Amino acid sequence: MQLTINKLTLALAVQLASLPAVVVAADSQKNDDKAVETITVRGQYTVNETIDTATGLGLTLLETPQSVSVMTAQRIKDLDISAIADAVLQTPGLSSKSFDSTRNTFSARGFDIDKFQLDGVPMAWSLAGDSGETITDVAIYERIEVVRGATGLLTGVGEPSASINLVRKHANARELSGNVNAGIGSWNKRFLTTDVTTPLTTDGNVRARIVAKKELIHSFRDLAQEDKTVLYGVLDADLSNSMTLSLGSSYQDNNPTASTWGALPPLFSDDTPTNWDRSTTTAANWTRWNSTSKNHFASLTQQFNNGWQLNVNLNHNKNTADTRLLYIYGAADQASGEGLFAWPYNSTGFSKQTSVDIQLQGSYSLQGREHEFVIGALDSRQQSEVQTYAALVWPGTGNFYQWDGSVPEPDWATTAEQAVDLDTDQRGFYAATRYAITEQLKLIAGGRYTEWQRAGVNYGVAQDFGDDKFVPYVGLTYQAADNHMLYASHTEIFTPQNAYDRNGNFLDAIVGSNQEIGVKSSFLDGVLQTAFAVFRIEQDNLAQADAAYNDPANNFFPSFAARGSESKGFELEVIGRVDDSWNISAGYSQFSAQDRNGVDINVNHPRKKLNLFSTYEFTDTLAGLTVGGGLSWESESYSDVIPLLLTEQSYQVKQDSFVLANLMARYEINPQLSLQLNVHNLFDKTYFNGLTQQYNYGAPRNFSLGATWSF
Repeated sequence: MQLTINKLTLALAVQLASLPAVVVAADSQKNDDKAVETITVRGQYTVNETIDTATGLGLTLLETPQSVSVMTAQRIKDLDISAIADAVLQTPGLSSKSFDSTRNTFSARGFDIDKFQLDGVPMAWSLAGDSGETITDVAIYERIEVVRGATGLLTGVGEPSASINLVRKHANARELSGNVNAGIGSWNKRFLTTDVTTPLTTDGNVRARIVAKKELIHSFRDLAQEDKTVLYGVLDADLSNSMTLSLGSSYQDNNPTASTWGALPPLFSDDTPTNWDRSTTTAANWTRWNSTSKNHFASLTQQFNNGWQLNVNLNHNKNTADTRLLYIYGAADQASGEGLFAWPYNSTGFSKQTSVDIQLQGSYSLQGREHEFVIGALDSRQQSEVQTYAALVWPGTGNFYQWDGSVPEPDWATTAEQAVDLDTDQRGFYAATRYAITEQLKLIAGGRYTEWQRAGVNYGVAQDFGDDKFVPYVGLTYQAADNHMLYASHTEIFTPQNAYDRNGNFLDAIVGSNQEIGVKSSFLDGVLQTAFAVFRIEQDNLAQADAAYNDPANNFFPSFAARGSESKGFELEVIGRVDDSWNISAGYSQFSAQDRNGVDINVNHPRKKLNLFSTYEFTDTLAGLTVGGGLSWESESYSDVIPLLLTEQSYQVKQDSFVLANLMARYEINPQLSLQLNVHNLFDKTYFNGLTQQYNYGAPRNFSLGATWSF
């Protein structure tokens, strides 16, 4: 599918977007009804008010001309989701795979997901979650919003995959309320969570909310244990009838024991598959991957008399990691278990980012109709450092069949080496408008100008590169009926690259674009929603080696910009409440993705994916009982290509398509007390949850049983 963009129409729309606010009139009551971040959960699994994740215009899901999924608080509870990686697995079109016990990679439509937001403000996360970002606990978030495709209008640089927006909990209740949740689970799991909101003034205009969680659990892997602490506090104050202020901080600390680095070697020295037991670990007793995330934020919202709204957000995030790790690699002898190698690693590091985001949003009248408008700016500064300590003696592995993690920790050098020292700056300015051509036909158009620069050293390689680019956004929606919306959109994104051509000039940034057409529908007063989308993504300017002009003597290895990758496919989602008792969430996605030579890319993520989950709440005789269940199906996936030792051929570990089944049951003993049981991987399916040149197993059957007291 190729959508043709009319340049004249786009130019006119951008001109409309630049109209100053002083010459337009606004309907204040209409804007009060569509205030940004005012979200009402009416169907438990759906939201029916406005979101800002895709366009910044405060549109409903039905009005947004891109594929959007929202993981509501009720779905998070029903599915027993504790980490962001768990939420990704249950989101249509997204997949999550693990590198080891700490790092995960997320993917959508054939490309890695590297764009994250906190309350709509872009934040920098390591793609592989080096500081444990992808296992961040979701206890402090009210919901998780996902926009699939390129999202350059609001996020700036990145892959044309998806953007994940984490929406924090706030102190909205004006009277004392909250809940305490405690329970047990498989592998000696124990957890306790408290979530309390209280007014601090008699009129309730100043409110506070505290969330605290402690979780201890062993693992299906030998030796491993997890120790997680989560703390969050937010103060929300109505300074006047038109101004609100939010101040908050969060703290997440992970202190695991026997962390793995990498996964399991796939082949013996005779090139036969290893097929290790699911409990096998490559960790030692002393290995660890401690990580801490601290976040501080302030948000100010001002409503003006003409209905316009100003949002100012200040966000500071710091992720730290302290590691002692052991990477096991090579090929063992099948008979003796000998022959593997161990690579020890010791590091400390951090990544901190400070961002200021300003947004002005409202509506204006022109030619007898109301139109929406948004303008915003972002300034972000990120600093990353990693120090490493060399091992003085490398340990051996011996007979890996007898591996119990008791190998002694090596002595480390006392002087650190600066492995990473990077500064990354990003500035962005964006504007967009939704122009009502008719009451049914509306044009959304605008763009973002982004400047991005990185300088420093990354494991011995000097880096000093960046780029600036204007990224357009255009969408068209047509309301065929009150509850049916047809749409088409063209979105773009770009990623600067540290590559130069044969003349020594830096290559232009990698650019990605996403064309999408679809239809969204809403039923039963908005509590049941459906969406269908067909998409095509292109990624170009990808650096390829220009080997004929290599000059090793002068360390000169040029590249040329080539046609990159192409992905195309479709997605379908049905979510919401069928009746007062029955909730359902279902999603199916399918795509193909190839590079410029027609070779499949990102093959360790599945091409087809189905998620289905449903709950039913009984009445009358079984009143208080809710039961649910679902399944997740993935098509086949493959590891990276592995050269065979005895021949010139290569090998790939294959994960056949598989299904995981899940069950849940909740019983409300009374309005304050309830019990909930979740069973994951009901039929104890053995499967791989990560394929690189090694493999990780997914979790066996496990359960969680908790009690919640609400007040």
